[in-house]
Amino acid sequence: MDFDHSPKVLELRARVEAFMAEHIYPNEARLLAEIATGDRWQAPALMEQLKRRARTAGLWNLFLPTSGHGAGLTNLEYAPLCEVMGRSAFAPEAFNCAAPDTGNMEVLERYGTDAQKRQWLTPLLNAEIRSAFAMTEPDVASSDATNIATSIRRDGADYVINGRKWWTSGANDPRCRILIVMGKTDPQNPDRHRQQSMILVPLPHPGVTVKRALPVFGYDDAPHGHAEVVFDNVRVPADNMLLGEGRGFEIAQGRLGPGRIHHCMRLIGLAERALERMCRRAQTRVAFGRAIADQTVTQERIAESRIMIEQARLLTLKAADMMDKRGNKAALAEIAMIKVAAPNMACRVIDWAIQAFGGAGVTEDYGLAHAYATARYLRLADGPDEVHRNQIARLELRRYQGPESLTGGSAGVVPSDPAPGPRRQPVWIA
Repeated sequence: MDFDHSPKVLELRARVEAFMAEHIYPNEARLLAEIATGDRWQAPALMEQLKRRARTAGLWNLFLPTSGHGAGLTNLEYAPLCEVMGRSAFAPEAFNCAAPDTGNMEVLERYGTDAQKRQWLTPLLNAEIRSAFAMTEPDVASSDATNIATSIRRDGADYVINGRKWWTSGANDPRCRILIVMGKTDPQNPDRHRQQSMILVPLPHPGVTVKRALPVFGYDDAPHGHAEVVFDNVRVPADNMLLGEGRGFEIAQGRLGPGRIHHCMRLIGLAERALERMCRRAQTRVAFGRAIADQTVTQERIAESRIMIEQARLLTLKAADMMDKRGNKAALAEIAMIKVAAPNMACRVIDWAIQAFGGAGVTEDYGLAHAYATARYLRLADGPDEVHRNQIARLELRRYQGPESLTGGSAGVVPSDPAPGPRRQPVWIA
């Protein structure tokens, strides 16, 4: 792959960086203060102003690779822009590039009918509404998505939904007007991956109760947050079904691939900012007669942070490049690898930054505590580390199934001659 970004991408990155410097960083404290005043679950007026400025500046819906509504960027081209946005918790929304709206827009773009696109995709692209994705459930181990038990039952011209979801990010937001809900339409299907479907549920809607917000290490992330949602005989038209019954896992794979790599792109930006803060702090604080930056342990942590960030960035770019050239399915292993590597990297870098700040690092004054909560949460979101590691291992083992290939056997052992006929080549799974 070519590691040089095109002039178009470099120009866009410069514009995003300039917007961040002029409008995002200086307003972070104001946004936090506005959220803390009055009803925390109302959208800050300042954020709406930032959105208008970003749209006027042409920095809008940059994530969409194929739609005519964005900049027409590939995943590889979007990566450096998304990384810059990841430096601030507020930036992705300002550019209309925030999860879960990005993933939901991609679902509607790929799998929605023309009517569904008109009703929900267009207002999402215009940031007139927000959305949520209801998949995880509290009563089952949702790391195995075949466990999901929410019922979606056909009843005449409608579907009736019953179940309980949580970690439905964004459902608390008063601007949230549409849920994408995953549940079972055919629980007896012998193919466990054909039992589930996805359906659109408008908000507010009879029978849908947003029960509570779920804080992450004490942070409620208002006005967006993560919600527990109850569905009690929720009736929606059959036309709200996405793609068709039994296609839920197909949609999930199409949605979660880009969503996972976007998280990783943003985490690299988050880690970069933590490293920047660590370096500045270490150079200005003196302990035992020496700057903290002169302490060997600090220098080792700074060096290791730079190494890990660069490794994560390169793997993210490789995964993005494979997604662009060969499709999300072919990049399955690379997406899984970076989904493990990036959150773990960010957790380590941010933790070291906290240590450099001492007691100040665990306060809300420098953003490191919230950054750590975000990175740690993303070791679970969109599949926990363990599931991704298992998938990586299965794909790796599959390469060595059958007779010994040209890679040979154990160290020091000469493999026996192959059977007559064409020699078996290693099987490489992308």
